[in-house]
Amino acid sequence: MMRDMAQRPQEADAPALPRLGGRRSSYRERVADALRAALIAGELRPGQVYSAPSLAARFGVSATPVREAMLDLAKEGLVDTVPNKGFRVTAVSERQLDEYTHVRALIETPTVEELARTADRVSLEALRPAAREIVAAAAAGDLIAYVEADNRFHLGLLALAGNAHLVEVVADLRGRSRLYGLTSLVEAGRLLASAEEHLELLDALLERDEKAVREIMTRHLGHVRGLWAAAGD
Repeated sequence: MMRDMAQRPQEADAPALPRLGGRRSSYRERVADALRAALIAGELRPGQVYSAPSLAARFGVSATPVREAMLDLAKEGLVDTVPNKGFRVTAVSERQLDEYTHVRALIETPTVEELARTADRVSLEALRPAAREIVAAAAAGDLIAYVEADNRFHLGLLALAGNAHLVEVVADLRGRSRLYGLTSLVEAGRLLASAEEHLELLDALLERDEKAVREIMTRHLGHVRGLWAAAGD
């Protein structure tokens, strides 16, 4: 499914669609997930217009699901439709990113800390494969796979609190965020250390160490507006 970018130099700046899978059965929704991850990771840049056929060629899929997926993202406010041209990625201001991160910290940190008391070991251990996928994606420098696995881990963790609306709110905030600094972290060899925080968090939860969970979550969310968000470092 993935194209050989070495043979397509005009498309070298575009990400390849990762292996599709996960919780959804709809191919359109899975394509939307990959495109959303590309937006968050900064692979698709704000202000730039992308046509469905060009994205389809770059991602190695057909144009129809890409067009439908981009229309879904337009409804979420992540892209704007440009008549007869395609879709323009919406810009997110520094203030908006600060606000998103602040709200996430208010929601996620106490929720995850409480899970150190309430979540059962089986449910927590079920998240370990996603945590390992995050580490593997970081080691491979696959930013789209990194963001997708990161989403699955964090939203799956929050789901253990039993509040579906809370998960929806955080999912929306995560989708609106931008992590342009991920590329710089990969190049500097620093993304792997951040990725391993997910395993550290999981171990602290299993040890019922609320203080450690709070410290890890605070540090982890701090990266969203620090290391991960920097345009360059």
